[in-house]
Amino acid sequence: MGHRGPPVKAPSWGRRVGPGACAVLLVACAATGPGPLYLWETFPRQQYEVLLREGYNPGEQIRLLETQAEKARASNAALPPGFRAHLGLLHLGAGNAGRARELWAAEKLAFPESAAYMDRLLRKLDAPAKPGEPGNPA
Repeated sequence: MGHRGPPVKAPSWGRRVGPGACAVLLVACAATGPGPLYLWETFPRQQYEVLLREGYNPGEQIRLLETQAEKARASNAALPPGFRAHLGLLHLGAGNAGRARELWAAEKLAFPESAAYMDRLLRKLDAPAKPGEPGNPA
């Protein structure tokens, strides 16, 4: 039993549209992929400014980072590693040791690999100030 009739050919438009449709589908899938893991925004630049002390304003830095943290909470995004630790150092420099403690504990929870460093900062915070150190004029 053989094949009856002439061979069936695919319409020529199918050969032209097929590859184009595949390309569009691949681009659409790639565009809807996962977004960034962390909400970095201006955090790296702010850290750099603190290190350079160029245009460094602790109050402004704290305000900008707190705004970024609120934005992250509102969009259910994660803060990057070191964010809370850096913000804690800024708060400590501004005289708010209680807020620094909260932020360092939160950094330790969010990134357990930072525990050794955060514990070291917390121990220093809890240690009595020595005479002649800032904050202890005696």
